Amino acid sequence: MQTNIAEFINSTAQGKEADAILRKCVHCGFCLATCPTYNLRGNELDSPRGRIYLIKQVLEGQPASAITQSHLDACLNCRACETTCPANVDYHRLLDIGVQVVEKQVPRSFAQKALRHSILSVLPYSARFTPLLKAAQHIRPLLPKALKTKIPLRSSKSSWPKRAHEKRMLVLEGCVQPGLAPDINAAAARVLSQFNISLITADKAGCCGAISYHLNKQEDGRDFMRNNIDAWWPTIEEGCEAIVMTASGCGSTIKEYGKLLKDDHLYAEKAARISALTKDLVEVFTDLPLEKLTLNATSSVAFQCPCSLQHAQGLSGSVETVLARLGFPIKPVSDGHICCGSAGTYSIFQPELANQLGVQKVEALEKANPDIIGSANIGCMTHLSGKSNTPIQHWIQIIDAAMTGTKTDNSR
Repeated sequence: MQTNIAEFINSTAQGKEADAILRKCVHCGFCLATCPTYNLRGNELDSPRGRIYLIKQVLEGQPASAITQSHLDACLNCRACETTCPANVDYHRLLDIGVQVVEKQVPRSFAQKALRHSILSVLPYSARFTPLLKAAQHIRPLLPKALKTKIPLRSSKSSWPKRAHEKRMLVLEGCVQPGLAPDINAAAARVLSQFNISLITADKAGCCGAISYHLNKQEDGRDFMRNNIDAWWPTIEEGCEAIVMTASGCGSTIKEYGKLLKDDHLYAEKAARISALTKDLVEVFTDLPLEKLTLNATSSVAFQCPCSLQHAQGLSGSVETVLARLGFPIKPVSDGHICCGSAGTYSIFQPELANQLGVQKVEALEKANPDIIGSANIGCMTHLSGKSNTPIQHWIQIIDAAMTGTKTDNSR
């Protein structure tokens, strides 16, 4: 693609990066077939190729409009297009740059600003989010059905293994997962303990930074990243072997710390080290002697592979392989590459599109009549639970339940 980047940005680091990304696009259109919003709307401007043209126009000096902004806002940033792109166009980075430029030209309405401020003041902070969630769960029985289904049921936190092993790995607690599903990390700790691995937490680590970063508060997002690096660094210096992610959305962001902080001379080297050490939980399991576990693996599983796992991290099929090795019957899922509609805060800002995608995803998952639906990301689990009649759990909880004999629980 030929470009003529405007003077206001062509000499900046962002302008040069965007120019290089745009020049890689060959207009082939392969991305259209895998784009969820294009499949729903059939509008070229709601496809990656269409959005690339919109961003190109703005970067070449044409004024952005509210329509431009609406098409960019409708993108899930699921990165399915990157998986299918033969030219390896780094679309999500171009989108990050384009959104920032458009936001400067097209101010948000007061209502939009207020909603974004509310989200950014609560969701990234577990100490704020969890009490509000508990309060909502307390009054849930009194609410009308339309509101009740949006509030997940309470989920209790179970115990971590007491035994400490020589082999240690950090695990991120995150921001919303401790309130929504506090048992996920505990289940991971119990299962990994069977392989003489201890999961440990860093008290001051928090949000991965993705929420702020993708709501055009990039510097706030980087501050969360720096905070996590500071929280983890002493343990890393002591020889911690890995930083384990039980939420694939967080993992996809932390694996990019090195890129996102590459221009920060104080944190660039540490950020690169953090990214290199970060592993999704399934990557830890890939090389473990799984035959060591004694399981009652009778429940059939349909696995919802989050976009952050299959597209951002390139780990499609990894969880299904681990579950199959352990003896779980795996049910087929059609169109597994299509986003479920959660996409971080997308379901808040684009509820209609998110609901359509969520309903489609549940239909695909339930088609083979599985006993349970597995996932690898808390956002996807929460988004789909209100639409599904089948229990939905993190895949490590499924293993833990089969290992301990615990009954499958869908109290989410």
